[in-house]
Amino acid sequence: MTPTTLQESIIKTCRESGDHMAFADSGGARVSFSEALAKSIFLTGRLKPVWEGQEKVGILVPPSVGGALLNWAALLMGKIPVNLNYTLSEEGIASCIEQCGITDVVASGKLMERLNLNLPGRVHILEDMVKAPRLSEKLRAGFLAKLTSQSGLLEKLGGDKAGPDDLATIIFSSGSTGHPKGVMLSHRNVMTNVDQVGDVYHFTTNDRMLGVLPFFHSFGFMATIAGPAVAGFACAYHFNPMESKVIGPLAEEHGVTIMIATPTFLQFYLRGLTPEQLKALRLVIVGAEKLPKKVADAFEEKFGIRPLEAYGCTECSPGVALNSPECCKEGSIGKVIRDLEAKIVHPETGEDLPDGEAGLLRVKGPNVMKGYLGSSEKTDEVLKDGWYDTGDIVRRDEDGFLWIEGRLSRFSKIGGEMVPHGNVEETLNDLAEGEERVFLVVGVPDDKKGEKLVVLHVASDELLAEVLKKLGDAPIPNLWKPKAAQFLKVEAIPLLGSGKVDLKGAQTMAGA
Repeated sequence: MTPTTLQESIIKTCRESGDHMAFADSGGARVSFSEALAKSIFLTGRLKPVWEGQEKVGILVPPSVGGALLNWAALLMGKIPVNLNYTLSEEGIASCIEQCGITDVVASGKLMERLNLNLPGRVHILEDMVKAPRLSEKLRAGFLAKLTSQSGLLEKLGGDKAGPDDLATIIFSSGSTGHPKGVMLSHRNVMTNVDQVGDVYHFTTNDRMLGVLPFFHSFGFMATIAGPAVAGFACAYHFNPMESKVIGPLAEEHGVTIMIATPTFLQFYLRGLTPEQLKALRLVIVGAEKLPKKVADAFEEKFGIRPLEAYGCTECSPGVALNSPECCKEGSIGKVIRDLEAKIVHPETGEDLPDGEAGLLRVKGPNVMKGYLGSSEKTDEVLKDGWYDTGDIVRRDEDGFLWIEGRLSRFSKIGGEMVPHGNVEETLNDLAEGEERVFLVVGVPDDKKGEKLVVLHVASDELLAEVLKKLGDAPIPNLWKPKAAQFLKVEAIPLLGSGKVDLKGAQTMAGA
């Protein structure tokens, strides 16, 4: 029988894949699929009194074997795991907890110590919860893992009541442009997206994915929590996606074949990893921000494999459009995945636009979210008749490839003309002639023209002077060219834990 929920997939895949590696991490942990199932069942016994009577359960654990098993245990129990974004402020995390009605959070002790958080409700330390397993617990977990039918096991653990359209998880938006919203994703949403992406990238049970994206990130959850359960590949985790000195040996030891990252993370790997450490790599997928050609060129030159740009959003579980080794156009975000309809409409009138014209991207399909938690009003703003409004300005070419023109929220209306921040940023960073992001553009209110651009930057005085000198001849309209007084030096371009630029933080810097 084909699984229709993640917990059914976990059991089926673990029993079929047996001794194949399921998870490993930089702390030295490594488990096979059969061990992962038994350990997840062991955890359900320890978690039962903690999460008794709760539907949504809080998890505050970085990418690790323990974190993956904790998510699987929650699913087997019929719970809805909510991986909390530990890069948010204490107030932001508390808001997520309160929105979900969570009373008990299972957290990493090391993470809690490092962040010094004071969270509402009760906090249970994962490291303490798994100590000193009793013989009776081991026997129970082994018996249930090996000798109980799938339906009997789920009935025993509590995960038998869920259906394909019930919630599998809630992913809180990163907060890059506002307060975090809880995106409700069903089992069908997430499992379909694993299959949609797998159709393009041909996942096999011999694949091993580098798991550095946090579980609170939709791509991190889909690819490194649901991916092994649905597609049967393994994951090697590390909690810090920028720590090359650890990621390199981890990738080499476990023969990582698939890397999912952001262009920002690739820059760290260019500096800190060796070709030998990535010799097994067959696929590099990047998203969250535009992939600069210089970064792609440098990565291919060093590691012999070219990164592929993809596009997604939390509300779509998250995959929407992909480039593949067989079907790719440099600079595009690829073609829309199967079973997902896409249309491009006028941002103001909603009128359908033909190929070649830029407009607002709307999508409809089985991987589109159920809605925002506790907010039918916000849901109705972006979800109409099943069509999700991505907020991105996109054009589609004659071959069906999509090209991002900008984020609707990342335009400034200056003197009545729409100025795209992304185009200005790209021009400035190209003029800097480096591989790293040096400039970030935001808009702030202006009494004379409605808005004006502010450019946050980490350039030296010499580099800034050179860029300003070249800017006069750059092939963008003069209105788009910021003056020297509009550049603001900062210690670092603000980033979220997911690797995306922290636009909300950047806006605060610029406003201040």
